[in-house]
Amino acid sequence: MSDIEIAQKATMKPILEIGASLGIGAEHLEPYGHYKAKISLKYLDALPKKSDSKLVLVTAISPTPAGEGKTTTTVGLGDALRHIGKNALIALREPSLGPVFGMKGGAAGGGYAQVVPMEDINLHFTGDFSAIALANNLLAALLDNHIHHGNTLDVDVRRITWKRVVDMNDRALREIVASLGGVGNGMPRQDGFDIVVASEIMAIFCLATSIEDLKERMGKIVVAYTRDKKPVLASDLNAHGAMTVILKDAFQPNLVQTLENTPAFVHGGPFANIAHGCNSVVATTSALKLADYVVTEAGFGADLGAEKFIDIKCRKAGIAPSACVLVATIRALKYHGGADLKTITDENLDALEKGIINLERHIKNITTVYNLPLVVSINHFTSDTKAEVELLRKKVEALGVKIVLATHWADGGKGAADLAHAVVELCEKPSKMTFVYEDSATLWDKVTAVATKIYGAADVTADAKVRNKIKELQESGYGHFPICVAKTQYSFSTDAALRGAPSGHSLNIREVRLSAGAEFIVLVCGEVMTMPGLPKVPSAERIDYVDGKVVGLF
Repeated sequence: MSDIEIAQKATMKPILEIGASLGIGAEHLEPYGHYKAKISLKYLDALPKKSDSKLVLVTAISPTPAGEGKTTTTVGLGDALRHIGKNALIALREPSLGPVFGMKGGAAGGGYAQVVPMEDINLHFTGDFSAIALANNLLAALLDNHIHHGNTLDVDVRRITWKRVVDMNDRALREIVASLGGVGNGMPRQDGFDIVVASEIMAIFCLATSIEDLKERMGKIVVAYTRDKKPVLASDLNAHGAMTVILKDAFQPNLVQTLENTPAFVHGGPFANIAHGCNSVVATTSALKLADYVVTEAGFGADLGAEKFIDIKCRKAGIAPSACVLVATIRALKYHGGADLKTITDENLDALEKGIINLERHIKNITTVYNLPLVVSINHFTSDTKAEVELLRKKVEALGVKIVLATHWADGGKGAADLAHAVVELCEKPSKMTFVYEDSATLWDKVTAVATKIYGAADVTADAKVRNKIKELQESGYGHFPICVAKTQYSFSTDAALRGAPSGHSLNIREVRLSAGAEFIVLVCGEVMTMPGLPKVPSAERIDYVDGKVVGLF
């Protein structure tokens, strides 16, 4: 059966029962139908902190078309921890409609390790992304309206930095000309759209610790500059109050369940290749108050999602993982070793041995740079041969890291029981997470640290315009911000075609963006786009509604 067929046959419990299993009374839940609900922020804020809760981070090797299964492993591990008698809760990101209808398809796990209701989670869910888009676009409309009605702030229309957003892959909106049609429609200018997950509103939504913090951060957003190059803030437009009103309901974490009725928070969801790639701080910290083990994920590979999880989210929220799970598949490693996608299920020890270098780089980063306890989880496929499994096991164990074969996709939680035991064991070991760079480092030194320590690059390059922008931000008091590198997820380099673990390359920064409300600096590198396009054959072409059911979603 397909993922959606498995999900549609699930026996879900009413969401009030799922809440009750966490000790959440019905009066603190706002149901959206029978199987999903918002949780009261007032209730979550009042919960006492648990001193012994363990946070488990699930990350992965560099993604490939062969698939890795990071979200599936996150869900399977959460179920497995409950299977072995632990009080566990899952904290995931919400899927974006862009990849759902684009290349990736659904993003709620897979096989018998899914969060449900799968269709709802993938399609609109509780409306959080729509609210984020509305708040973002309200700010854009208020800025244009201010300019139209006299421009008392002296906004330089050539220096407007705030873009509108839409939650869809639409390359035609990357670069547009806005405000055509005469004086009544504003002053014509070059503009463009980003996808919702790349919006600074999404980043603020996921990093804010309270409604008050959300409002304050949104007020700090720099939307443009005046003619004498002074920043124009959202608070200058009196926009942040109305934006908070739009987001007040969305900011409450969403409660759903897995196929095995394990509670799951699904809330927020920026991409890790163009943003920080983690679910909301509110959801994660609330989960740590309610469960002994919280399993969360960070987007794409450990060079992107895990680095930003640590250097941005953990730094800002004052949290740290007790253990880390690195997900890989044998067929993905063979792809990294040069194997053709068409023959990826054939035994190929040579390609596997060459491709393991990608896994080894991620292991090194996690254990020596991030300094986190690690277990490698191999998402098992029936095409994996004994010889391939044995080769991989020897290579990983030679690095002093435990490796576990998991079958949660086919077997649910019991298929990841060995992984759960390994994680529990790791969580009992003392650890002290380390950042890739310190707050006091300059912005240039920060990106150089990430490029050389994590990506294996030899240096960082940028033209004079970009260097001047970085220098300007440093001198304007933003130098203590962490950095958020936007680059391809498919390679340690900025060239998506370079598989394995390339070294000695250059990280070229083509654009710099200030996210003053989110409190980080975005460095756009290589050819990565903050408004993706659809592939030649998008997933939307196979999605349909037939006989009262959604089909083809994944």
